[in-house]
Amino acid sequence: LPNPGDYTTLELAGQPIMVIRDREGQLRAQSNVCLHRMSTLLEGSGNTRAIVCPYHAWTYNLDGRLRGAPAMTLNEAFCKDGQALPQVRCEEWLGWVMVTLNPDAPPVSETLAGVADLVGDYQMENYQQTFFETHRWDTNWKVLAENFMESYHLPVCHAGTIGGLSKLEEMVCPPGEEAFNYHWILKEPDFVLGNAHPTNTRLSGERRRTTFLLAIYPSLLITLTPGYFWYLSLHPHGVGQVEIRFGGGMAPEFVNDPEAQSHFNALKALLDDVNVEDRGCTEKVYNGLCSDMATPGHLSHLERPNYDFAQYLNARVNGG
Repeated sequence: LPNPGDYTTLELAGQPIMVIRDREGQLRAQSNVCLHRMSTLLEGSGNTRAIVCPYHAWTYNLDGRLRGAPAMTLNEAFCKDGQALPQVRCEEWLGWVMVTLNPDAPPVSETLAGVADLVGDYQMENYQQTFFETHRWDTNWKVLAENFMESYHLPVCHAGTIGGLSKLEEMVCPPGEEAFNYHWILKEPDFVLGNAHPTNTRLSGERRRTTFLLAIYPSLLITLTPGYFWYLSLHPHGVGQVEIRFGGGMAPEFVNDPEAQSHFNALKALLDDVNVEDRGCTEKVYNGLCSDMATPGHLSHLERPNYDFAQYLNARVNGG
């Protein structure tokens, strides 16, 4: 959203929200609900000079202040001055726009400082998103989150795609931090997109083929490689369904490569196939855990992030 008037819309915990760049260049998150008869205002993503309600044309400046309301002059109780869309906290972080309905949440730059220390040299903020989709799977959101948090399943669940591109002995799962967990894997040198582009001068040594899997609590999951990134933002729909906001793109060196389109086509085809495999595995797990006879087993050392996630959930459930 680099330009004034650029916007996108979303629902966060059932609340319609818009994120928009105002005339002064400030990125804002604000209610996407008209102050008149409560219609939603903007849809999808795009660019606009003003926010106009599609119901009665009440019009707002990009900063949310009410600018005009047709045929309201005979209502002596009405005054548009001082009326504005409720503002919602948002923060730009490593190229992401983080939005929260909690006014007391600490700044993302503080809670996720460890992520910046971990992958700052990748310069994720310069990666370019090339696709975004939404899907709905028949599984519990925590099952999908846990699936992302470990690469122990790659050789089996992803035998048809990426299973042969990483070795179990080259996966590292350190203890997580309060707001996130992570692990990293080394990609085989012949996986072009999983390695740094030849013109990438930011990374050296094994960093040029290291993939980080970042699980930002509770439900933002980011895979960051030297060549591309993809993410899942999870939004539960009851116990047994989850909406997945799925996006990704490429590092600037691959975006600027003469073969950029073929790189993108290869990446998207790969990720689509990986998602089909993950969907099958996670829906099987959800079906299994609903069984009266289901009992969890011991974890591998490669599932350390799952343990950390369980500790996080336990603390939240118990008020920690």
